[in-house]
Amino acid sequence: MPDKNPDAGPPGDAGHGPAPEELLRHRAPPGLKRWGKLTLIAAVVIAVLGIGWRMWKSHTTEQWTDDQAIPTVQIITLASAKSGSSLNLPGEVQAFASAPIYAQVTGYMQKWYFDIGATVKKGALLAQIDPRTYQAALDQARGALARDNATLANARVDLSRYQALSAQNAISAQQLATQQATVNAQAGLVEADRAQVAQASINLAYTRIIAPFDGTVTTRAVDVGNLVTAGTPSNATPLFTVADQSRLRIYVRVPQNYASYIRPGMTVSFTVPQYQDRIFQAKLVASAGAVASSTGTVLVQFGLDNPDGALQPGAYAEVNFPLPAGANGVRLPATALMFRDEGMQVATVDANNRVKLKTIVIARDSGAFVDVASGVSASDRIIDNPTDALQNGDEVRVSNR
Repeated sequence: MPDKNPDAGPPGDAGHGPAPEELLRHRAPPGLKRWGKLTLIAAVVIAVLGIGWRMWKSHTTEQWTDDQAIPTVQIITLASAKSGSSLNLPGEVQAFASAPIYAQVTGYMQKWYFDIGATVKKGALLAQIDPRTYQAALDQARGALARDNATLANARVDLSRYQALSAQNAISAQQLATQQATVNAQAGLVEADRAQVAQASINLAYTRIIAPFDGTVTTRAVDVGNLVTAGTPSNATPLFTVADQSRLRIYVRVPQNYASYIRPGMTVSFTVPQYQDRIFQAKLVASAGAVASSTGTVLVQFGLDNPDGALQPGAYAEVNFPLPAGANGVRLPATALMFRDEGMQVATVDANNRVKLKTIVIARDSGAFVDVASGVSASDRIIDNPTDALQNGDEVRVSNR
């Protein structure tokens, strides 16, 4: 009877592989296979996303780097200079009439009557020089005139007698001519004596120092007992100075490039340090009409009334000089200027946001602003505070602020 092998398979299956139970034990469950596929897909998606993220970050970084390489600039708003402007210039206040009074004769000062600050009228006696010497000279001249007048009278009487004798042929023609010459010579002496009397009278009058017009005594440089000498203003000190402060002059030195704006009848405003809150007005009186070669300026004179005496001669004034509207001027802040070898330039931005450097001509410089005569127009987009590195064709980004 054949032996039974418990490990033997069913009949007919000997040598044909593992038993069905073993096959069932090694076969993967269906759910596990599905999860494996999902895991594989997720890994692929994550890998794709990671690569895409890194590529996007790389592109973004490159774009940021490129953006940082393009400078951002500020565009200024241009203002046309056609509205006009003004220029502050220093001015000097002076009395409309001011007279330094010098001694015209030599002598000792006998007395003075007015000190500085005194108000005087025309013809008022300011001081008296000792007149005795000049009075004596006048008396002497008058005596000589009286003597020579008497001699001339006698000579004329003799001439009349000679003429009568000559008519009777009692004397020669030579004698008559001689007497006529004597009369003429004596008449000349009388005329000279009269001139001496007039000169002596003038010198005596000069011993009285008088005010030439109504005004205020602003200086006094003499005292009793001083010896004053006649002299010219170049080498002598004035005894007194009298100024008429009811009307004043303002002297302003206008730079040559503004001289063309001086117009008859123009008015300026000005202030003085002691009245900062008060604005005074003055009208053009005269212009020198020539440029001083030493300063490059034109001397201009303005006048005004000073009824309350607020202004004083010699004061400093800050004059606001009006400038007319420019024909084609454009006003720029000084921060937009670029100093280049080609001259004064500004940097503009074209429609493609590219830099274009333009050379300009400055008509007027007001300090913080300049008026440009040519080179730019009001439609240009001009960069404020441009860097020295900017060149033609550089790309820039315009700030919206």
